[in-house]
Amino acid sequence: MSHAILDGAARVLEAAGVAAILLGAAIALAHVIGGILRRDDGEKLFERFRTELAKSILIGVEFLIAADIIGTVIVDPSLDSLAVLALIVLIRTFLSFSLEVEIEGRWPWNRNRNRHED
Repeated sequence: MSHAILDGAARVLEAAGVAAILLGAAIALAHVIGGILRRDDGEKLFERFRTELAKSILIGVEFLIAADIIGTVIVDPSLDSLAVLALIVLIRTFLSFSLEVEIEGRWPWNRNRNRHED
């Protein structure tokens, strides 16, 4: 593949990541405003907002990781650029893992347990 195609793909993925986060935040905020107007339970409303926002961030981070990988392939893949990519992927993977725990309310290895079980 040519350099220009890969660069364009990386930029599209970056834009998709940012769009996913912004759109998800707007939808989560709209649900909160609707819930406030309906006088829904505040605690449940806040929990729903956090979950929806975390999901949109998680999706956005996945797109951004893909863009970083493609972006590093475009640049001369030196040890320095690969080290930077590894660090970025490590940080974003930790963020994804943390958000997944926040959304699900349990560790990934406890998939059989419900969110509110001890």
